[in-house]
Amino acid sequence: MTGTPDHPDPTPLTTPEHPRDLVGIGIGPFNLSLAALAEPLGELDTVCYEQQPAFHWHPGLLIDGATLQVPFLADLVTLADPASPWSFLSYLKTRERLFPFYFAERFHIQRAEYDAYCRWVSENLPGLHFGHQVDAVRWNPERALFEVDFTQLDADGEAEALGRTYTRNIALGIGTAPYVPEPLKPLAEAPTVPVIHAADYLDHREPLLKAEHITVIGSGQSGAEIFLDLLRARPAGREKIHWLARTEAFAPMEYSKLGLEHFTPDYTRYFHALPEAVRDGLVPHQWQLHKGIDADTIAAIHDELYRRTLHGGWPDAVLTPGVSVRTAGRVATTRVELHLEHLQQGARSRLTTDAVVLATGYRERPIDQLLAGLDPYIRKDSSARPRVDEQYRLVLDPSVTGAVHVQNAERHTHGVGAPDLGLAAWRSATILNSLTGRNPYPLPRRTAFTSFGLATPEAPAGAAGRIGEQRGNLVRLKS
Repeated sequence: MTGTPDHPDPTPLTTPEHPRDLVGIGIGPFNLSLAALAEPLGELDTVCYEQQPAFHWHPGLLIDGATLQVPFLADLVTLADPASPWSFLSYLKTRERLFPFYFAERFHIQRAEYDAYCRWVSENLPGLHFGHQVDAVRWNPERALFEVDFTQLDADGEAEALGRTYTRNIALGIGTAPYVPEPLKPLAEAPTVPVIHAADYLDHREPLLKAEHITVIGSGQSGAEIFLDLLRARPAGREKIHWLARTEAFAPMEYSKLGLEHFTPDYTRYFHALPEAVRDGLVPHQWQLHKGIDADTIAAIHDELYRRTLHGGWPDAVLTPGVSVRTAGRVATTRVELHLEHLQQGARSRLTTDAVVLATGYRERPIDQLLAGLDPYIRKDSSARPRVDEQYRLVLDPSVTGAVHVQNAERHTHGVGAPDLGLAAWRSATILNSLTGRNPYPLPRRTAFTSFGLATPEAPAGAAGRIGEQRGNLVRLKS
């Protein structure tokens, strides 16, 4: 890396004669993890570009008390390098908060604290360039390098200067974008209609609380947290909140210890080796692994609803799963009419509301436009999606000698763990091991007790005898 924490490299330009080894596009948690683990590797000249002026992680959802759904060990580096100076515990040490954290005995930290930790890393780690919007990526076959064109932005987000850098490899980490269902897009885009995505919840919380009736759509963790936050802030008996969801139930997230092994490298390898059609069929059925609700949040919602029945009556809150929004329209100037259909009953009805919060999740940002210059080189599957190998590299034409690694753009090839923070450090280490060719971050050969397929996973030497016995048993069963 170049520069120092206090004086980052002021000229992120390079020449074809002196290219970078790695350019990261986007600085979210995943590329921040990659940069943190790359920092001590002196042989890698690495920079990252981000169009936002500073690091912010889902600021609209940093609801007071909301926690991460992964343990604090799922920070940027620990599961690949516990001794890294960029760990969450190192952050606490610099803030003189290790003892309070120790006595707090919290395995799951608040989202706001995770955001503050990542911001600390982003403000001290060299080689990060905020306010730089990457415009295009091309492969230059004559120079055997990638060309990355960017626009440097001023404090107001306006173009200030154009630049180009050359690199041997790229790490694409542009993240996800809020998803708005088609029936609600026209209303969400209208400035005078109070239909907002959960990503902007905190920016609109005060006006939402003043609305006479509020509807929350979406059954995941964000929808549950927003419903609970609104419920706690409304007077008993006059809550006037609807919570709607397409799923058949407001279901808990699969958080059993063996269930969590779907977020291990073992499962990732298993999933990657499956046929494309099998992978595509699996992902929709695994929604409770990553789209369910934390059991504590469900309990807190029920407790709050129950508390409001203590003096008789029921809270004016309606919770209805199994419902889809067919169409939506405006009533008068600002009210919204939702046309609903119950998926099991086949019944239809209308709901008029004063405000709508769309907790409808996020989708991977399309990479087609950004990588349009590479399109002739990118190999795709039968659904026209980029193929991604085990080292998180786009499968490119053999004439391209550099690599384009992707972060959180590979759910179709690597499974439900792609957006999971718990696999960030492992994926970053995998990428860096591949780039350096010298295994600076030794990774475990086995990470789960579950054997996801009939082929037995690699195991430590002490388990070799048991594995051999299992294989023998499989042979006997087949015969």
